[in-house]
Amino acid sequence: MDLLLSQIALNQGLAFLAWVTGIVIIVIAVYLVKLLQDVRVLTQNLNETSLILNKELKPTLNELNETLHSINSIVKNTDQGVDNFKTALEKTLGKTKILSESIFGGLIKGFTTVFNLFAKK
Repeated sequence: MDLLLSQIALNQGLAFLAWVTGIVIIVIAVYLVKLLQDVRVLTQNLNETSLILNKELKPTLNELNETLHSINSIVKNTDQGVDNFKTALEKTLGKTKILSESIFGGLIKGFTTVFNLFAKK
């Protein structure tokens, strides 16, 4: 009789295990289906986002490229203007230097001449 009760308890335990395993598999399957649906929605959203970015980003990049070309030309023109100013300033300072050297040289020569005249007397 003890063996019969053990056999019945074992059969009931195995039946309970089978039912619980079946329920767990069904629950996991439901969550897996939900996960697959969410992944599908996510991929659709990512695809739409990439299409929008592709559509909107190309004109923005073209405008940015044009703006950079405009800034580059402004900088080149400014650089050329600065170079022209620098050249003009160097020429002016060079002429001023030559003029001041000749004036200073003339003053020294004149002072030396006047000094020599007074020194002889």
